[in-house]
Amino acid sequence: MNDKFSICVAFTLAQEGGFTDNAADPGNWTGGQVGCGLLRGTNFGISAAAYPSLDIAGLTQADAEAIYRRDYWTPLNADAMSFAVALVAFDAAVNAGIRRSIIWLQQAAAVQTDGVLGNETQAALAKGDPVTIAREALARRLEFSSRLPIWPNFGLGWTRRVLCLAGMISSGPAG
Repeated sequence: MNDKFSICVAFTLAQEGGFTDNAADPGNWTGGQVGCGLLRGTNFGISAAAYPSLDIAGLTQADAEAIYRRDYWTPLNADAMSFAVALVAFDAAVNAGIRRSIIWLQQAAAVQTDGVLGNETQAALAKGDPVTIAREALARRLEFSSRLPIWPNFGLGWTRRVLCLAGMISSGPAG
């Protein structure tokens, strides 16, 4: 398990944990809002809000990894990113969505923030210092997340997660 995807997915799986159906988490509801739709939960970070038709409770880790690669890693073109940027972008995409993850990267790379991973964004990410971009994207993530109404319920855990990411990008694999 030493390829970039395996390291990144292992981190995210460890942070997300197994099945939960906390009613205070909007991601656990098929409608994406507390009390909206069915409370189907989240498993391995795969949420009922993102996958309302999926049997969340019956999801296996292998299923989750396949979804992660297909729906998050590949659309982010993470294989072309440095380890630090790929780790931060992938984990943010799982936690907050691909568009939001790209916006944080764009803010960190000082390019137009449209949430689209186009040529300009990819070139800026490739040209910039990966650790600096990753750290700035993490700061943008925390700043954004701290303004969410569910911050009092989940903010401490999100902060711990960002601190773990910051440690990994400083000491993780090069490239």
